[in-house]
Amino acid sequence: MGREGSDYTAAILAYCLDAAAVVIWKDVAGLLNADPKVFRDTVRYPEVSYQETIEMAYYGASVIHPKTIKPLAVRQIPLLVKSFLDPAAEGTKIHNCRHGLLAPAYIRKTNQCLLSFESKDLTFISEENLEVIFGALAQVRLKIHLMQNSAISFSVCTDFSAYRLDKLLALLRDQFSIHYNTGLDLYTIKNYNAASIRRLTEDRQLLLEQRTRQTFQFVCRTDSHEHLR
Repeated sequence: MGREGSDYTAAILAYCLDAAAVVIWKDVAGLLNADPKVFRDTVRYPEVSYQETIEMAYYGASVIHPKTIKPLAVRQIPLLVKSFLDPAAEGTKIHNCRHGLLAPAYIRKTNQCLLSFESKDLTFISEENLEVIFGALAQVRLKIHLMQNSAISFSVCTDFSAYRLDKLLALLRDQFSIHYNTGLDLYTIKNYNAASIRRLTEDRQLLLEQRTRQTFQFVCRTDSHEHLR
């Protein structure tokens, strides 16, 4: 069933049985705000809502697959994330709850590709142009992690695959001028603040950035350092 298939199976069985709870055992203390293999000074969330967990998983948090959450949320079944290295520890409870602003979550996706499309006749990027680009990306199975458009260009960040990129260029090069960079990282800060943005962007050249009310994302060249500040 792919990555986290056993967790998804447990969620489906819990849904069918209307279970009281599901416990998933991991090698970390619970749901953390970052991958401890990459980021220092990680924080454990004592409890997190279903919605917040799904968003973190969507952006690339590796502990819980988003498919695992949906059947549990429908039945309002709590998901407990605990450590098999310390079974008595509290872990994290994922359930239908309300909480204040959480500690910023740091998520990194490696081996990224930044693609920019420009109409060859220098016309504005229109809905018709976007339909063609989205269709081609879907055809070659490249998932968009970040996108941004200006008057005459449209940029997307995807996982890098030389094979899929070549297929995409073949489909679109007659209609668009296409530029791309590889060897990139995509960083997402969920529930960002000024300090968390400074922590990740300091001394880095950002190729693309975007922010909403709760999420800040940027693309940069791969950092050679194993751990981040």
